[in-house]
Amino acid sequence: MEISGSAAIITGAASGLGAATAARFAGLGATVFGLDLQQSIERAGDSVPPGVTLIPTDVTSNDEVAAAVATVVESGVPPRIVVNCAGVGWAGRILSKNGPHDLELFRTVITVNLLGTFNVMRLAADAIAKTEPVDEYGQRGVVINTASVAAFEGQVGQIAYSASKGGVAGMTIPAARDLAQFGIRVDTIAPGIIDTPMLAGVTEEYRKGLEAGVPFPSRLGRPDEYAQLAQYIVEHDYLNGEVFRMDGALRMAPR
Repeated sequence: MEISGSAAIITGAASGLGAATAARFAGLGATVFGLDLQQSIERAGDSVPPGVTLIPTDVTSNDEVAAAVATVVESGVPPRIVVNCAGVGWAGRILSKNGPHDLELFRTVITVNLLGTFNVMRLAADAIAKTEPVDEYGQRGVVINTASVAAFEGQVGQIAYSASKGGVAGMTIPAARDLAQFGIRVDTIAPGIIDTPMLAGVTEEYRKGLEAGVPFPSRLGRPDEYAQLAQYIVEHDYLNGEVFRMDGALRMAPR
């Protein structure tokens, strides 16, 4: 799949993994449409790279995502790439000194991380399926979703996050099978501990502890490394239905 000349829909594109991927794909010649919340776009300010258009969008909304996808289609550049990076990571234990886990918090994490990913995938896939194939095998596009190593080794307090990311990982094979007839590949990246704005508030001591837990290289992952892997998946036409861990061989401890 050629990145150059394609339209790419990237969620969570105003910061972190999404911003790094948007910048990389735009630099490779894609017309990038970044979907993110209005407040996140405002925080991004003037840092948006050339070739990236940010569209205020709640990924959990049918109408807002449908309108964003329509904007992509109306651009005249064929939509072929989707990278779902939007997500939240709020923590809470099933039981704590404050009582049972807040049900609305659990619902919100599942809604944003899992339902939001599915919502963008289904509506974007519908648009991609209407494009012309790019090769003799009928390939039209690729969807990359974002899980987490927490999908497999969730820590204390990650019950909602792990459930949501486990759901994203679990969608990979059925989504790849569902969309195969339309020439759309589906893969998932499961990052380890990445140096994103989510870690902006931690102490240097805590950061060093996180780095020490990664076998090799003993450091936090970088958003540009996620973007690099996303590029590789797009360009490698035989990668389909797989979950790729990007974690330096990290296996999360209970806490």
